[in-house]
Amino acid sequence: MSAAFLGNIVEKDIHMSSLIATICFALGMAGTGFFIYYGGAHRGSVLALVGIYICYGFIMGIGLGTGYLSPVKTLMLWFEDRKGLATGLAVAGFGAAKAIASPIMQALLDNLGDGGIYKMFLILAVVYFIMMFVGHLLLKKPEGWHEPQKKEKGKGLLDVIKTKPITNYVGIWLMFYINITCGLALISQEKMIVKCIGLAGAAGIISTISAIFNAGGRLGFSAWADTMKDRNTVYKMIFVLSIAFTALVILTRGIENGSGNLLLIILVLGLIFVVNAGYGGGFSNVPTLLSDHYGMGNISAIHGLTLSAWAFAGLTGNQMATWIVNTFGTPVEIEHALADGSVEMLTVNPTGYQSVLYATIVLYILALVFCLVLVKPTDKALEAKKAKK
Repeated sequence: MSAAFLGNIVEKDIHMSSLIATICFALGMAGTGFFIYYGGAHRGSVLALVGIYICYGFIMGIGLGTGYLSPVKTLMLWFEDRKGLATGLAVAGFGAAKAIASPIMQALLDNLGDGGIYKMFLILAVVYFIMMFVGHLLLKKPEGWHEPQKKEKGKGLLDVIKTKPITNYVGIWLMFYINITCGLALISQEKMIVKCIGLAGAAGIISTISAIFNAGGRLGFSAWADTMKDRNTVYKMIFVLSIAFTALVILTRGIENGSGNLLLIILVLGLIFVVNAGYGGGFSNVPTLLSDHYGMGNISAIHGLTLSAWAFAGLTGNQMATWIVNTFGTPVEIEHALADGSVEMLTVNPTGYQSVLYATIVLYILALVFCLVLVKPTDKALEAKKAKK
């Protein structure tokens, strides 16, 4: 939501926004560490709880939102002919950073002894501040970009959106929201689904592969879109693939019947990987799709506003899936063989996870309809169509 509200600051002053991002992210992280320490010394402290929410949620959230927008627009300006590749690299890095940070954080927790959690936050606050401040110093727009900005000066965000039918923007927002909601709904249940099909022992490996598909989708789909006349084609492909794989798993009841059946296991894994790639690709293509429709003059503000769909999806995707799993089906226990030869019992709800797919396929179909009906072809696509005729 900070991206939605602070997009104009990124638009006006890239250095101010990157400095805000650096200070807020590091300060929020350090504050989180302090309030964890305070909470440990004062058990049950309401002040500690509120402090963690303010620092970790609000202050770090401002740093995250403005920090996300700042390099995206800058890269699009530097690589005008390959905007998709540039934003794909940035957004893939945004997702793939988990693969770097997670083991480092775990190593810190394992080696810092008592109070390792708050110490980890304080150490990372310093490390992230240094890295982000260096990025802030290096960040700059190409020479001469201020001229187009002057032409757009005085044009409000709503004025820019109204240069196309308002339904065009509504369609982009809705299909982005639905794609993220469906992605989160499945990803949140991913490990349990993997256990249902008898691959509990490989859950970690599959999680890593799905993360690779997620990052690959962010880079691959956005770079591929550079070669297309209309970037909206990428979303049509994402939704069609997602609908097809979801339908196959629904028709075969793959999650419920997959254990021991190689074909069904492949279908379920295919669904997980396709949804992860589509989640990432749908995410990374938003700024370039918006720039094709509304130009670069106000792209950070429009992109920031559109990221509110991501925020709302974060409040609905996981929760929708959890409610469905808790409401439909009955938890059952399945055996899982451990590496040492012993057996442990796992509690899963195959029918519940299968039921999640009924909701996601309806939403994917809606997204495809919005994509086809509401989102109009760009001027570039219309010109290409005329030239072909």
